[in-house]
Amino acid sequence: MFDFSQEQIKRYSRHIILREVGGKGQEKLLKARVFLVGAGGLGSPVALYLAAAGVGHIGIADADTVELSNLQRQVIHASADVDKFKALSAKETMQSLNPDVRVRAYTERLSAENALQILQDYDIVVDGCDNFPTRYLVNDACVLLGKPLVSGAIFRFDGQLMVSAPHRGGPCYRCLFETPPPPGMVPSCQEAGVIGVLPGVVGCLQATEVIKLILDIGQPLIGQLLIYDALASAFTKVRVPRNPACPACGEKATIKSLNPDDYREQGCRVNF
Repeated sequence: MFDFSQEQIKRYSRHIILREVGGKGQEKLLKARVFLVGAGGLGSPVALYLAAAGVGHIGIADADTVELSNLQRQVIHASADVDKFKALSAKETMQSLNPDVRVRAYTERLSAENALQILQDYDIVVDGCDNFPTRYLVNDACVLLGKPLVSGAIFRFDGQLMVSAPHRGGPCYRCLFETPPPPGMVPSCQEAGVIGVLPGVVGCLQATEVIKLILDIGQPLIGQLLIYDALASAFTKVRVPRNPACPACGEKATIKSLNPDDYREQGCRVNF
């Protein structure tokens, strides 16, 4: 049994008294290794709640710096953090919130050259990226490594969430969206706008899915797409079957490695 300090018992007491968590579950959280792709609108609530929950090892990658326009929704950063690397700003906030958490910040972008090496050290990957090439890169890397991927996306007043886990019989992101949309088809949040609280809702749901996966409780969103309509206060679940012809996880998958030419910036952005 994990030897909790008195401070840890007090910090995690609301977890420990839950029958579904208990001391053994909190030990799992403290030993878990989670990687966050992005420290922006979605990454902010995921990072904050995983750190608060006591997820012991968190990697976070973001090559961008904090801008004033980010602060309307990227709540892990403060005004004093403008011009800092987002990954480093997020690390400071997370470690200030919970000193039990070891955070490794990556200020370079994930690429075909480094993704497999970086992600192999983590148990679960969370996608909160801001562009389609990275989204598909992360999906393909997780399929190759056999890692569960918790994906989230937002647009104006709408959000969506799913868990990709082909190694557990579920679909991957390419089973739902096989290829990225053409450049310019999807406007960025700079162009279309996004209500500031929306990534908070979707990001909290992503954090919930991560904790469920770590603790092996409940029903993770494997094979399901959860859609949130903020204006209607409505949630809708859509079943996502595994695609036998998927190029990443299908029966005759063609993606056997990460080719840099397949993940070039295509001019289209995922709202973030």
